[in-house]
Amino acid sequence: MTIGKLARAADMNVETIRYYQRRGLVPEPDKPPGGIRRYETTVLTRLRFIRTAQWLGFSLDEIAGLLKLEDGTHCDDARKLGERQLAKVRAKIQSLQQIEKVLGELVKECCIQEGDVSCPLIFSIYDGLGTQPDGNAR
Repeated sequence: MTIGKLARAADMNVETIRYYQRRGLVPEPDKPPGGIRRYETTVLTRLRFIRTAQWLGFSLDEIAGLLKLEDGTHCDDARKLGERQLAKVRAKIQSLQQIEKVLGELVKECCIQEGDVSCPLIFSIYDGLGTQPDGNAR
C-alpha cells in the first residue's frame, strides 16, 4: 500500500510515519525507479504497536528499545521496561491524587468565601510562585 493508504489505515498523518522512519522505528521500503514506495501490512502492525505503546506512556526511545526485543526471546528485558513504566504511571497517579486533593480544598474554600476578598484558588497559585498577584515578591 502507498504511504497515504498506510496513514489512513493507521489513523495517523503521513508526516508522523515519515518521522517514525527517520527515528528508525518503521522501515522505509525501497523506491523502485520512477515508482512509488509500497508498504507491507507488517508496517501497519508496527504503527499500531507504536501507537499502543505510546498510549501506555512509553516514549519513542523506550518504544525503540521494545522493538529491539520483539523477537520474543527477551521477555525479562521487556518486563523490566514494563516495570519501569508501571512505576512512572504509579508516581503520576500519586501526584494527580495530591493535585486532586489540593484543588478540591481550594474549590471548597472558594465556595465559602463571602464579600470582597482575594480568591483562595488564584491567591494560592500566586503564593506557590512566591509572588503576589501584582507581580511583586512576597
